Amino acid sequence: MHRTTLGDFELTVVSDGTYFLDGGAFFGVVPKSMWSKKAMPDEQNRLDAGLNSLLVRTGDKNILIETGIGNKLSDRLVQIYKQPAKLLDNLHAAGVAPEDIDIVINTHLHFDHCGWNTVRRGDQVVATFPNAKYYAQQKEWEHGRLQLERDAISYMSPNYDPLIETGQMALLNGDQEIVPGISVKVFPGHTANMQAVMIESGGRGNEKKKACYISDLIPTSAHLDLTWVMAFDLFPLETIESRKKYYAWAIPERWLTVFTHDDAKPWGYLERGERGRLALKAPA
Repeated sequence: MHRTTLGDFELTVVSDGTYFLDGGAFFGVVPKSMWSKKAMPDEQNRLDAGLNSLLVRTGDKNILIETGIGNKLSDRLVQIYKQPAKLLDNLHAAGVAPEDIDIVINTHLHFDHCGWNTVRRGDQVVATFPNAKYYAQQKEWEHGRLQLERDAISYMSPNYDPLIETGQMALLNGDQEIVPGISVKVFPGHTANMQAVMIESGGRGNEKKKACYISDLIPTSAHLDLTWVMAFDLFPLETIESRKKYYAWAIPERWLTVFTHDDAKPWGYLERGERGRLALKAPA
């Protein structure tokens, strides 16, 4: 389990396991001869992708960013993706019960990012984290409701509609502070309204330390190059522009970047290496 401190906060990567993604889709137009040097596929061209949630303990609140795939997939989708369903076990190992979570933030509403938002109990779908307030973007939810041919499979309403109906999920309109030190910022590209989660806490001499759960803008440490964009991205040119903005802030200010789908390297500091190439430095 990966754990570190950020100022006065404690950050823990809590995994829901790994699932299958097609290598070509994961790296888009990048030739397999290039991406396979960083990620080796199986005989069906599948990669094991991580399902990293981030637990932030602020001292006052337990905040969970992202909730993985969950345990509600159909048998057909389980055959395609797998359904590891390890998040609750790993939260338990971190000393946290579902009732202990105060806030859940979904960067977007694709099924592999919000699956454990809810669980089935008999004929009902109820909140996995009964005492939590959930947050997602209003326009992200509205897009999912359209069920467009391009990405309908990504949006599964039982992961969020029951929470909206009860008022447990709040829908945001753009950038917003959730609680002191935790805010969201929209980075379009993967979807039009995907939000990253910004984490900021004081350190020695009140110097602010920053981290960012960047979600599918940069899904793994193998996607640092501006043009290594996923085929899943609805707006690939906007992904590139959003990455430029992120790098312009994160590199000079030394933000800890948290990757949603990197099972081996869930976080690190971005640096400019030889000939200006981006590199990742692991936390001390």
